[in-house]
Amino acid sequence: MPSLRKTFDLRKTFDLRDESGVLRISIAITVSIAVFGIAFGLLSGSFSILFDGIYSLVDASMSLLALAVVRLIRTYTHEASSAGRRLRERFTVGFWHLEPMVLGLNGILLMGVSAYAFFNAVTLLLDGGRELEFGLAIVYALVTVIACTVAALLEWRANRRIRSDFIRLDVHSWLMSGGITTALLVAFCIGYGVEGTRYAWLSPYVDPAILALVCLVIIPLPIGTVKQALADILLVTPAGLKAHVDSVATAAVARHGLLSFRAYVAKVGRAQQIELYFIVPAEAPARRIGEWDAIRDEIGQAIGPDSPDRWLTIIFTGDREWAD
Repeated sequence: MPSLRKTFDLRKTFDLRDESGVLRISIAITVSIAVFGIAFGLLSGSFSILFDGIYSLVDASMSLLALAVVRLIRTYTHEASSAGRRLRERFTVGFWHLEPMVLGLNGILLMGVSAYAFFNAVTLLLDGGRELEFGLAIVYALVTVIACTVAALLEWRANRRIRSDFIRLDVHSWLMSGGITTALLVAFCIGYGVEGTRYAWLSPYVDPAILALVCLVIIPLPIGTVKQALADILLVTPAGLKAHVDSVATAAVARHGLLSFRAYVAKVGRAQQIELYFIVPAEAPARRIGEWDAIRDEIGQAIGPDSPDRWLTIIFTGDREWAD
């Protein structure tokens, strides 16, 4: 019985149908690659392999942080446990705002690590390069490319159903890591091939040159993620969502004899925050609370399906100052 329980727990921990499970798998693979890379980087004398291992460690730390945020959001929005109730009492507006913060921090750190590695690579080139053991380097690069490819495919397939920004960013990170290591593999093969030939003088430059080139390629890649994260943090209104809410509200105004409305819309990570204020004519006949609630339900359904990640507030008032 204990062994069956362990097997069940292991499957639940690394469940590809669950966002947290996918992130746990990613963290486990990333930490393994990081340790593998740092060890082989030191043994082979390759600064680019060492960078690859450190890059993986940074990525793993961000995945751990993302996993913690996912757990907080899920506990807050889905669980009826005492822990969920305590979180809702203490943090009444939820944890969605942490998601773009983590995504932005992840992108900035990855760009910072890459920029630092680039300047170190240039310094090595100016100092005459660096000798390394190409055989060990090739073994590392080949194993890591396979691991990155498998991880990216697993997460991409899982995220077709889950649709998580965290997993999407993680897939991009795996593709970036795989691209880096593929470039290293090609460079190491070239360096191994020129040893003992008249081009042997090039071999010390192979490692820093390919590292500098790879860094130049990957530094701009997280910019899109960072921009979107900043837009979410700054509560920039998504044009498409705002247009849809305005359309629904305009129809409600015409259908129920209201004067006008004010809409406040933002996207914060996976959450949609929508506040709608409808101006009721002063001479309008009184309605029962149930009638107003029915109008709210109607408007909410027209905006879209209800979700734990949607924060929708609909208010009716005769005073325009409450809406402005």
